[in-house]
Amino acid sequence: MQENFETAADRLRLIMGDEALEKLQKSCVMVLGLGGVGSSCAEALARGGIGSLVLIDRDVVTPSNINRQALAFHSTLGRPKSVVMKEMVADINPSCNVCAEQFFIDKDRISEQLGALPRPDYLVDAIDTVSQKLAVAAWCQNEEIPEVSAMGGANKLDPTRLRFSPVEETLMDPIARVMRKECRKRGIHGLMVLYSDELPRETEDKNKVIDEKGFVQKGASILGTMSYYPPIMGQMLAGFVIQKLTGLT
Repeated sequence: MQENFETAADRLRLIMGDEALEKLQKSCVMVLGLGGVGSSCAEALARGGIGSLVLIDRDVVTPSNINRQALAFHSTLGRPKSVVMKEMVADINPSCNVCAEQFFIDKDRISEQLGALPRPDYLVDAIDTVSQKLAVAAWCQNEEIPEVSAMGGANKLDPTRLRFSPVEETLMDPIARVMRKECRKRGIHGLMVLYSDELPRETEDKNKVIDEKGFVQKGASILGTMSYYPPIMGQMLAGFVIQKLTGLT
């Protein structure tokens, strides 16, 4: 198995060199959320030579995931995303050590939950809920763990508008706007994020999910997602982390 991975690593070695590749093989990355963004990020990190991954997600694979999530197939429906992702990583890079957990990230228990897991050299936040994102950012700042956080990708079309920036310098992105405000309140500084300055589009079938009082109907969503958009975000996050860990930027 090791021989197969060394063959796969040859293309990485050509562009990075032995020293950088060795750094990656000794590095641990934690990915929070294994949806469209997180699953593609974890896949790219495994293919990129990361030695250890900590993968966390509370959900199982559902039919609506198939349009954009790297781990979503008809054959994986109903299975925990963390388990499926662990199996995928093992098939891609058997040398990668994987800690995969299925649980809800509780904003009030972040230190207890994440502190009990292997300490990462870098953390990727690919979760959706702002309150959780803020709690994770505060924990990373307190623990001095480098972090990069994904902002909103729903209802957007143009991935060329994606860019990395400290959250204080973001524009247009609705999630980033809330994060900027709340980070200031909580003393969180310099959080690096991946965001887009493209305005979200209104959902075409909006009338089907909004009731006569203007509320979202139970079980419905007004967030649409293109098949390519979250995976591109995940790949960009993985590339950012790999470059930071190797010092190649």
